Amino acid sequence: MRLFMQSSTAGAEAPRYYQIVLQQDLLGGWTLFREWGQQGGRASSKREVFLERDAALVAFEHARDAQIKRGFRVMFSQGIQGAGD
Repeated sequence: MRLFMQSSTAGAEAPRYYQIVLQQDLLGGWTLFREWGQQGGRASSKREVFLERDAALVAFEHARDAQIKRGFRVMFSQGIQGAGD
């Protein structure tokens, strides 16, 4: 699953972005990647590993909801439909 979010900016400042990617690894675990920064500038990232899909989904949703509360809007999503199935 991949989610790309962006904040709206006023003026000539480049928008900030936040990207969340959830992938299953070869051993059956799950890795949650987060990347954020200003477009065209420096970026920061964080990686978390989960043994169970449900825990990884909860972390994905928590990260998404936290950024939406901060004013980010979803610009692109891939593989989000049916995430709870």
